[in-house]
Amino acid sequence: MVLFGTLYLLPTTLGGERIADVIPEFVLAKTKQLTHFVVEDVRTARRYLSRLGMPVPITDLHFEELSEHTSFQEVPKLLAPLLNGISVGLIAEAGVPAMADPGASLVALAHAKGVKVVPLTGPSSIVLALMGSGLNGQNFAFVGYLPIKEDARARRIKQLEQRSKIEKQAQFFIETPYRNNKLMESMLSTLHPQTLLHVSTDLTMQTEFICTKTVGEWRNSKMPNLHKRPSIFGIQVL
Repeated sequence: MVLFGTLYLLPTTLGGERIADVIPEFVLAKTKQLTHFVVEDVRTARRYLSRLGMPVPITDLHFEELSEHTSFQEVPKLLAPLLNGISVGLIAEAGVPAMADPGASLVALAHAKGVKVVPLTGPSSIVLALMGSGLNGQNFAFVGYLPIKEDARARRIKQLEQRSKIEKQAQFFIETPYRNNKLMESMLSTLHPQTLLHVSTDLTMQTEFICTKTVGEWRNSKMPNLHKRPSIFGIQVL
């Protein structure tokens, strides 16, 4: 009888070169023990593992890709090593796997097949933003991306503000980095002046920026340039 392998959820950095500062040593040690990986982007994963100093050549490691372009029908084949007793590491493009990440589909299937899943400690931009925001950590939601079109985005922002008011719930979301400044402009023109607005940018990096103010205070402040800088946003009605 073949014992199943273990699916390890391996965190990576959120950017920059400070691996030892943000990834625990025991996670790095576990990563170096593995030879099979499911990754969001093979090229990025190869570079990351090369920087770790893997004990075997990168060319001897096995990679399968699981990205937003992977179809639902393709996911089961990624379990093959696990079902044959080989442990696998799941690596996202940045931060922890399966949070705002396509890796969640593999984790769900692993549970369905009885494969052990082990999430390991590392930086999550969502969690770090919540921690640093001062917003409601007892009742919060992460709602992913907002609509791209200006009118639809403004309506969604108002919906989230209303939800925060009714449910006393902090609302967190993200944007493609090159549209961050447009999102910020939309929030400042749409939200009530007393609504709290949080911005976390370049988390764990030397250029890190973490700030919470009311919308009215943001309007009277010098705006940070968030263009092409990974950011998490949060709002909460007081």
